[in-house]
Amino acid sequence: MATSAEFEAAAQRAQQLPSKPSNTVLLQLYALYKQASEGDVAGDRPGGFDFKAIAKYDAWASLKGKSQDEARQEYVALVDSLFQGA
Repeated sequence: MATSAEFEAAAQRAQQLPSKPSNTVLLQLYALYKQASEGDVAGDRPGGFDFKAIAKYDAWASLKGKSQDEARQEYVALVDSLFQGA
């Protein structure tokens, strides 16, 4: 399992990616980060034409039930893989 320190280090590294990942990967990073740091999504799904907020909410909601430890581990592994593929 990834420690809190490893998770925070990965979050810092994610800000320094050599190239911008696809929107799908960005949403995956966002959802895993939120799940790891806050747990299951709360609140109502955004409505209207705020498509970015809707996509972020849906990505996070798709991880409902995943433990924070598991999300932290997957986040660290995803950030590591993005640097290996660069």
